[in-house]
Amino acid sequence: MHEMSITMSLLDTIRAEMEKAALKELRSVRIRVGELTAVEPEALRFCFEASIKGTPFEGAALEIEEAPLRGRCKDCGNVFRIIKFERTCPGCGCSSVEMAGGNELDIVSMEGV
Repeated sequence: MHEMSITMSLLDTIRAEMEKAALKELRSVRIRVGELTAVEPEALRFCFEASIKGTPFEGAALEIEEAPLRGRCKDCGNVFRIIKFERTCPGCGCSSVEMAGGNELDIVSMEGV
């Protein structure tokens, strides 16, 4: 389960950002998790909740935004969702496609006081 190590890194980053912003308490954090990261949202939520017990983060809400796998056609520029790793542009039929999203693991926003 790599979600625990991801959670620990996430909490380190949150802690550093809270120090920069002089925040004492975390109320919520929103993250974006790409389909290619193989992160299970419920496992990540479980690890987050287990890891914040007894810390200044206790009670903080974790909001998870899932980012689908997307491709960009190198010929026509069309950006589209890739389903079942089908890498043909639905706009022009070209198979020259680069990845345009789905590998994200980002903090989108944080709320604290």
